[in-house]
Amino acid sequence: MLDLAPTICRQRLVVEGLCREPISADAIRDYLSRLSKEIDMVALMEPATHQSPLYGWAGWIHWETSGAHFYAWDEPDLFFSVDIYACKPFSVDAVVEFTRAYFDAPTVVHKEF
Repeated sequence: MLDLAPTICRQRLVVEGLCREPISADAIRDYLSRLSKEIDMVALMEPATHQSPLYGWAGWIHWETSGAHFYAWDEPDLFFSVDIYACKPFSVDAVVEFTRAYFDAPTVVHKEF
């Protein structure tokens, strides 16, 4: 893909994992707040969450330098997906390890683009 704005830093990361127990709204908000500190992002709001009766929990946090979305399923699998978009560089390894540890996830995969 042609980079239309080479002078603007844009870093994207998706982290997905299987977890041992369902993830609550409180855990999503706490995770997003702690993630902000872990990778030195300035939060412009408290994390927000919402539950869809069909698809499960979603959460979002707005950072000064973009933000992150979080999705959690209880069915058909205990599964989560984190989508980070930032205009400030961050450590992929720090996000992946923090996420794995926070959710005690036995399996975690990630892709940066």
